[in-house]
Amino acid sequence: MGELLEHFVEDPRACDYLPAQLASLEYKVMTGVGVEEHEAMLARGWRRLGPFYFRPACAGCFECMPLRIPVASFAPTASQKRAERRARRFGLRIGPPRVDRHRLDLYARWHAAREQRRGWTSSALGADEYWLQFAYPHAAVRELSFWDGHRLLAVSLCDVTPRAWSAIYFFYDPDIARLSPGVANVMVSVKLAAERGIPHVYLGYRVLGCPSMRYKAGFRPHELLVGRPGPEDEPRWVTPAADGPDGLLAPR
Repeated sequence: MGELLEHFVEDPRACDYLPAQLASLEYKVMTGVGVEEHEAMLARGWRRLGPFYFRPACAGCFECMPLRIPVASFAPTASQKRAERRARRFGLRIGPPRVDRHRLDLYARWHAAREQRRGWTSSALGADEYWLQFAYPHAAVRELSFWDGHRLLAVSLCDVTPRAWSAIYFFYDPDIARLSPGVANVMVSVKLAAERGIPHVYLGYRVLGCPSMRYKAGFRPHELLVGRPGPEDEPRWVTPAADGPDGLLAPR
């Protein structure tokens, strides 16, 4: 079992995804979390950045829906297949996360493009902050990096366990945006999970009202988590109707 250093729910604040809403996150600061414990938390809607485990705790709002892809039944669309084929031109490296000037500069360029196009708040990330969020030592953490020769084009941080592939964060060179790198990253993740016999790829939260988070719903079939189960509750994941509402997924 991991060591719990701190557990709290933050005060309500403006939501990063839906500006008209207030948001709160429940946090656990933990060290020494093993892969089985991490899998159990993923199945209950938790996400990880460094030693910080978090999930929504918003009062009366359930727009952040934990979403996962069942690898065995995934049926990509034609456009998703094209994105994956376009990514084959790049070299793929898999290993532990690294912190260097290539990665820091790429992150800065990517975030600046998002600030300009989508109105994101400026967020400078130095080497220490990058290490804490993306390269903090963990038994499951991996980095996928995409290269064109010696040029770093994209970085995908993920957690890999025997039964879960969890996409943590992805950023890329704005010059390749036309190639749909975000879609390609999901496709590569599903492919690698299938090769390893991993049954689920966790994509984090789907938020239909936020363009940066809505695209996840396009990977079908997918499953959504019902409510916010506790550590002793059995999590229930359901496959929503292709075009139907999923309001019943929120606890009553």
